Amino acid sequence: MLPMTQEDGDLDSLVRKRIRALRVAQGWSLEELASRAHLSQSSLSRIENGRRRLALDQLVTLARALGTTLDQLVETATEDVVTSPTIDGAHGRMRWTVKADPGMSVVRQRMTEPPPENPARMRAHPGREWLVVLSGTAILVLGHRRFRLETHQAAEFPTMMPHAIGADGGPCEILGIFDREARRGHQSDSGDVTRDAPG
Repeated sequence: MLPMTQEDGDLDSLVRKRIRALRVAQGWSLEELASRAHLSQSSLSRIENGRRRLALDQLVTLARALGTTLDQLVETATEDVVTSPTIDGAHGRMRWTVKADPGMSVVRQRMTEPPPENPARMRAHPGREWLVVLSGTAILVLGHRRFRLETHQAAEFPTMMPHAIGADGGPCEILGIFDREARRGHQSDSGDVTRDAPG
């Protein structure tokens, strides 16, 4: 039998804590998860408390019962937890890439101008966007409809709908999250994002 390294011990402890945390997050008792995973309640209790060896087949079954995967259950990658944004000072914009899905971006933008009145300046493209107003008031134009978004209000919409966003009655700041298709649709030839949208 190979000796357990400190790293192995840390992973073992992490997996046990993760199983318990996921169970508690679901609002399940030991008995309920044990039933779903086809284990005895005492076996599950010993797994969570470190008094029973972690077996691969049991981890697979527990992961499935908890609605996750074995990879996610044993994942340990914590490098680069903190990231810094790329900054476009000219447009008052910051952008972060989501590491788990590099096609997804988070953008923070300060806006001072109202949305364009000219329908030709509205964009339409595949994808979805989600945004929340951090401060001030924003106007979101979707097709022929206008939505007034106050601070802390959010909106989510398919970007195939012609859309534009701007400030209302003074500067506003928004945080937008958009998928790969939405990001691509808002990129200009220079690779930057147009001023007509949060992304």
